Amino acid sequence: MFPRATGRTIERARAAAAAVAVSLAPVSAVADACAPVTHEGRGHVVCTVGADADLRLWLRDPEGRVWGGFGRLATALAAQGEGLVFAMNAGMYHADRTPVGLFLGADGEVEGRLVTAAGPGNFGMLPNGVFCVLDQGFAVVESRAFAADPPACRQASQSGPMLVIEGALHPRFLEQSSSRFVRNGVGVSADGGTAHFVISDTPVTFHEFARLFRDVLGVPQALYFDGNVSRLHAPGLTRSDRGRMLGPIIGLVVPEE
Repeated sequence: MFPRATGRTIERARAAAAAVAVSLAPVSAVADACAPVTHEGRGHVVCTVGADADLRLWLRDPEGRVWGGFGRLATALAAQGEGLVFAMNAGMYHADRTPVGLFLGADGEVEGRLVTAAGPGNFGMLPNGVFCVLDQGFAVVESRAFAADPPACRQASQSGPMLVIEGALHPRFLEQSSSRFVRNGVGVSADGGTAHFVISDTPVTFHEFARLFRDVLGVPQALYFDGNVSRLHAPGLTRSDRGRMLGPIIGLVVPEE
């Protein structure tokens, strides 16, 4: 989402299976990676991956064009004999869909820079953070801590704000807030061996969304990816959301059977 988004909630449209037959082709190996979860009467989808998963971050195709969505990406992977188990948007972006903060992609792409200063919008609501794919596992690292002692990330995407920080909700989240959007984000287990990618089914507040990571998933660190444009591709759920063109995308890849 652009750093200065409007307050208008955009409804997410789910494509009919016939209209996206290629991108919704079944991926049987780990088709159950994503599952519905209800918390406090609100529906979400949680996609869980382990440290040995082939999790990738993408921004541009081999010709340098921003992928922009799930369809072209899934088709390109299928041509290589790979399946896209799930994917979602993975960080905020400018009008040209370039990342607002640091981005390290699966193909060696390096775009943007680490931003540690407070600023406008959700991204600048410090503390923000970086989701990092390590050689063994994952991490969500607060951005200033990342700058002081950068971990050896193979891939990374900066976003903000942090949702959960050392087991506590972000201090600026208000329990009685009226600001609601469809939101998505990621949380990492204490041992770094598991990452949970979550998208809400309906508009939720920051406080409500963060409570799911803290109280249900039990993660000590969680990071907000975006809201209002949040989308999920999950063939196992016969789902591939459409809407505004995306910037960074994250997804789980497996060899096709």
